[in-house]
Amino acid sequence: MLPALGAVPFLAYVGVFLLYPTLVVVGGAFVDDDGALTLQNVRAVVGSPYLEAFVRSLQLSAITAVVGAVLGALLAWAVATGDPDGLLRRVVTSASGVLAQFGGVTLAFAFLATVGFEGLVTVALREQGIDLFAGGAWIFELPGLVLVYTYFQIPLMVIVFLPALDGLKPQWREAARSLGGSAWTYWRRVAGPVLAPAFFGSMLLLFANAFSAYATAAALVSQGAPIVPLQIRNLQTSEVLLGQQNLARALGLGMVLVVAVVMALYALLQRRTTRWLR
Repeated sequence: MLPALGAVPFLAYVGVFLLYPTLVVVGGAFVDDDGALTLQNVRAVVGSPYLEAFVRSLQLSAITAVVGAVLGALLAWAVATGDPDGLLRRVVTSASGVLAQFGGVTLAFAFLATVGFEGLVTVALREQGIDLFAGGAWIFELPGLVLVYTYFQIPLMVIVFLPALDGLKPQWREAARSLGGSAWTYWRRVAGPVLAPAFFGSMLLLFANAFSAYATAAALVSQGAPIVPLQIRNLQTSEVLLGQQNLARALGLGMVLVVAVVMALYALLQRRTTRWLR
């Protein structure tokens, strides 16, 4: 009984900051402003423009998850093949730990100062006759969000995928080589199947990370609400949309359901990864 008391602070934290807000969102999604049960909020979510915001959020999350997973896996592989105690590994892992948490207003400002209308790179290219914004203000739209989100998705992939690469045993490569297998055969029949659950699980984690991100998009997109978190912000703070808090909770319920499905799939893949890399 006494050892179980050590879990009380953790359970209290989960209850206050995870379970209680989730219950508030779920309960509020099915009541109107007078507290009566209704499905009107949920019905409104599947209509325009909220459904379009969900589609854009899914697109943004999927694109940045795939790009971040591929580029991050390549970087993690380059690090894993080097000296385990080398300078390169220490620098990359340390930088990834910092950059994976680098977001919000700071990241948005950094990109605007670099590739904004008067950013350093934009001005330099303009002097060479190249206009980054010839096709419009893409930096404030979905392509701009994809670029900014990829910045923190790649280092996150390095952090979560590097342990799986470290789990590959050198004996497996030696066994494949002794049986006459080429490097392609080793990756196709041994390393690839072993790493696949970890790779796709990490990609799902990146998807959930992008889908739930708010601060960077809020700082970068000052007008409009192209994704669900910004729609929720508008419903909670806009004077024009005053009294739409329960609709915002219905949108939050949709996000909770999407993230729950993604994390359930991630847990299943992690179980398979753990079984292979013990």
